[in-house]
Amino acid sequence: MKKKYSAVAVLLASGLACSTTQAQDKSAVLQKVLSERGTPELVAFRVDAPAYTLNDARKAFTEQLGLRSNDQMLRSKTEIDPLGYAHERYEQYYKGVKVEHASYTLHAKQGAVQSMSGSFEQIGELNVTPSLSASAALQAALQFVGAKKYMWQDAAEEAGLKAQENNPAATYKPQGELVIVQNQRAVAAGQLGEPTLAWKFNIYAQQPISRAYIYVDAHSGQVVMQDNIIKHAAATGTFATKYSGTQSSATETTTGGYRLRELTRGLGIETYNCRKSNSYTAAVDFIDADNNWTEYNNANFDNAALDAHWGAQGTYDYFKNVHGRNSYNNAGAKIRSYVHFDDTPGGAGYENAFWDGTRMTYGDGATRFDPLTSLDVAAHEIGHAVCSNTANLTYQGESGAMNEGFSDIWGACVEYYKAPTKQTWLIGEDIDKVRPSLRSMSNPNAENQPDTYKGTYWYTGTGDNGGVHTNSGVLNHWFYRLSVGGSGTNDIGTSFSVTGIGIDAAAKIAYRTESVYLTASSNYAAARTYSIQSAKDLYGAGSAQEIAVTNAWNAVGVGAAYGGGTTPPPTGVTYCTSKGNSVAYEFIDYVGLGSLTRTSGADAGYYNGTALAAPTLTAGSTQTISYSAGFAGTAYSEYFKVYIDYNQNGVFTDAGELVVSAAASTSSATRSSSFTVPVSAKNGKTRMRVVMSDNSATTSCNAYSYGETEDYSVTISGGTTFDGVASLSGATVSSQFEVYPNPAADRLNIALPGNAAITSVQVMDVRGAISKTARYEGNGLLNVANLAKGMYTLTVSDGQTTYRQRFVKE
Repeated sequence: MKKKYSAVAVLLASGLACSTTQAQDKSAVLQKVLSERGTPELVAFRVDAPAYTLNDARKAFTEQLGLRSNDQMLRSKTEIDPLGYAHERYEQYYKGVKVEHASYTLHAKQGAVQSMSGSFEQIGELNVTPSLSASAALQAALQFVGAKKYMWQDAAEEAGLKAQENNPAATYKPQGELVIVQNQRAVAAGQLGEPTLAWKFNIYAQQPISRAYIYVDAHSGQVVMQDNIIKHAAATGTFATKYSGTQSSATETTTGGYRLRELTRGLGIETYNCRKSNSYTAAVDFIDADNNWTEYNNANFDNAALDAHWGAQGTYDYFKNVHGRNSYNNAGAKIRSYVHFDDTPGGAGYENAFWDGTRMTYGDGATRFDPLTSLDVAAHEIGHAVCSNTANLTYQGESGAMNEGFSDIWGACVEYYKAPTKQTWLIGEDIDKVRPSLRSMSNPNAENQPDTYKGTYWYTGTGDNGGVHTNSGVLNHWFYRLSVGGSGTNDIGTSFSVTGIGIDAAAKIAYRTESVYLTASSNYAAARTYSIQSAKDLYGAGSAQEIAVTNAWNAVGVGAAYGGGTTPPPTGVTYCTSKGNSVAYEFIDYVGLGSLTRTSGADAGYYNGTALAAPTLTAGSTQTISYSAGFAGTAYSEYFKVYIDYNQNGVFTDAGELVVSAAASTSSATRSSSFTVPVSAKNGKTRMRVVMSDNSATTSCNAYSYGETEDYSVTISGGTTFDGVASLSGATVSSQFEVYPNPAADRLNIALPGNAAITSVQVMDVRGAISKTARYEGNGLLNVANLAKGMYTLTVSDGQTTYRQRFVKE
């Protein structure tokens, strides 16, 4: 029987929400960016009126994230960066159970919180008492992995681990940890991943080689997520390396001469010979009598070990000298490399390299590759270690693609740093015997990768952890465009133009994005938000670097160009997810607006009709939309909400974009509502979202129990052509000026470029009427206390240039 909602419960929840909202000092919020799940991923505060100090962490999380009594945020680490920011990272817990991949960071200067960012999981009610024991869950996990032999079953490897960790209790045998994680099995089936109580295991398989975190539903015993730890990529001695010519590299004296070890970088860099086996404990040193390593160019490809050792040192040097990072964990961790690894039957040649969470491992290749120890591959793999110790991007879907992409970025940067004559924008060009390279950052399409988000070659299947080695092309190409620049039209029809800032500045922005802002579950939209914020931190708001970052994302199909710029078609804007979890009882069976008419049955909770013919809506006109609910049996009370993204910014939360909010009705008859298209609506195609739910609290961006969401396209005409503001004939118009806070409660600060003097200020409502209640008080201060709530257009002039932006009055 269908569960019905308690009116009292809904009322209490609404009252609580209102109480929390009223307690917030919204005037201190400069910017808030929401994730696709509707939770804040970035909240920036006014510098002149900081809302919180680091001692107010609980208050900040409660007011900005809606933290409730069952939620806990526990501080995990604090770091101080070269800009003087303190970054306090907190991990989320629910009823004392850790929420995987959910963390939030407070970014502060001199104790005042400047911004907060991260991923927060909103959990309603969840049973955190497992039905399944850890031992039973482990059996399910092992059955899922299906290896022939595991590391803890090898006595030599167990003994080696105890010696390595200097801990007699150390073991590879997995110990179950109870956590809460999103159900990625449901995501793969096209559903929203719900928070799930799960047993987490670190399972290291020896035959065949693999290592991953496996999550088993603590009630059903199903594997709900796999997060790979092994990410496949594919004294001073004189080294005659295989791929990089003659190089100098640090070594260490030993019996018989010199070996590939050194202790001057962190806790050391060591390179070993696995002797074409899969045993780490049986690995031995490479030794040279005179420290002139020229005889290693032999049939066994021993010179490839010199590349691995030199590459590890070069990667350490790059992160230390360029980013101030002391090894991959920023604490000097030892970097161990193992060359001539082979676990193939008969020693046929292992065609991979990987980081297993502890060490580097390199195969000798076979038909596709030469030994996989080239400089960019070494940097790529150590880059995975950096990611594990910073953003820790989950190795699946978009976060996994960015995990791979950042490793390629570091491969290119280290190659540029240590060997600038190599082909910086090709990955693996030295080792690939079949193709020009593994991947091309300048032209991802050349190696069957997308250079545009959801464009040509974008992978939508479940293989390769959701296409992590394919869809990484988008981040790769973003970094290339940011560094080099360029113009053109991308796969989704967006014209772009990017002024490159050089690889050094681009790398600083990428590193700050990964090490400071991104979290385990971040996607491409979050990467855009955080890289823009990183550019602001490093180079200032409105800087050439911020503009380039924004335009580079526009070039790869993620978000608009700086200042509105070229408007991408609807497929170029990432919209949040909205979906009914069940259509067993009710669904949308009709939507009609102008030339759009669609009659349907249940569509599994969501229907994407954006490819259908888009009706034209004229700005300022009154429109009538018709809709109706279908029922499988009993007619339940249903609420309808219709949203139109008038400013084409990818969200439906701007003032005036909820165009219909119809009261509950049990009728299956067609209902109609009218709305007026604002004159400030932006010309072109945009998205309309129709939501039907039996819960009045359902919004434009969330999963809900019963009902359905349908998305369509509409075309706005007769509206505005410049970032939602009508242009003035013969005038120079720009949106490049500062307006904050936005939304505003009582005052609005205005700052023109170069601190130019303001000669006139005008405020216009959505109808185009000039407001008489806003008062300019001079010195860049606009008093909006008496304005009615809503969206307004601000027009400012310095006598030569007219500046325009929208703002929201709260």
